[in-house]
Amino acid sequence: MRIVAGAFRSRQLKSLKGLALRPTSDRLRETLFNVLGPRVNGSHFLDLFAGTGAIGIEAISRGAASVVFVENHSAAVRLIRENLATLGIESGLRVIAADVATAIAKLQQVPFHGFDFIFLDPPYASEKEYQGTLRALEKSSLLDGATVVIAEHGTKFELPVSVGRLERARVLRQGDAALSFYRKTPADI
Repeated sequence: MRIVAGAFRSRQLKSLKGLALRPTSDRLRETLFNVLGPRVNGSHFLDLFAGTGAIGIEAISRGAASVVFVENHSAAVRLIRENLATLGIESGLRVIAADVATAIAKLQQVPFHGFDFIFLDPPYASEKEYQGTLRALEKSSLLDGATVVIAEHGTKFELPVSVGRLERARVLRQGDAALSFYRKTPADI
């Protein structure tokens, strides 16, 4: 697994053997960041179910101003910190070792303008995690009118077209993985 582009291009990231981590493939990461384009530069990025940290680290490599990594498994949290240390990344980041619901509640306690991008990638088999996370995000103060929420999921199931005021704007499929892009609709619609 490697960084696709940016300041850390071609640098290798470590993964955990034997743990049920399914890192986002290099190819899918490249597709994702090609879609997001130059808007990543200077952005605030939230990486939920961060696993190896590859998505958030790719965002940092491409110029994100800040990235928050949320991961519940202690071995994966150590791995994220190790990958960041190996690359010498020390600023513009925060690693939260907690489940996603707890992390969302914790992040809402801090005055903040909202994230530009929120990426979530729970285990593909955990359809309830997708629903619960999308509902929690839709009700949270972490999104503003321009926030893009991206969910990586298996192609064997479809995520809902809408969750409250979160509306799916696009789905990209690549192999057995898909990316669903959501935006929050204005309250008066």
